[in-house]
Amino acid sequence: MIDVRREELNSSVAQTLIAALNAELTKLYPEEGATHFRLTAHEVAAFVVAYRDFVPVGCGALRRLDVSTAELKRMYVTPAARGEGIGGAVLESLEAEARKLGIQRLVLETGTRQDAALRLYRRSGFREVELFGEYLESPTTSICMAKDLR
Repeated sequence: MIDVRREELNSSVAQTLIAALNAELTKLYPEEGATHFRLTAHEVAAFVVAYRDFVPVGCGALRRLDVSTAELKRMYVTPAARGEGIGGAVLESLEAEARKLGIQRLVLETGTRQDAALRLYRRSGFREVELFGEYLESPTTSICMAKDLR
């Protein structure tokens, strides 16, 4: 059974999942200057953690960019739990949170080497868009996507 619920970004559960994500990204993008981009608690409109049998196995966040747009951040599923629909459950939960907040458009950045993430986002209706914001400085490793929630 998968249970996705809101958590605080600064919670130990969230920090453990984010540390695992950062370690994985460091291995996947070892180039000098590669970055995992930042996310601070005051930027987070919602942070969710997916639990499988009471064990945290995934997470994701919303960062509000303006009154009608939010960015998906820190999407992660532990390696042992991949292929079980957890990423989709986290994404669905974040979309529901976004709608509650009046968000009409979601955007995201993912890496060019993250094929499973790209498949998930495309299956969920996200389409590639021009790089934006801080991702303009990483054109060889970033892909930006967007989805209208209206």
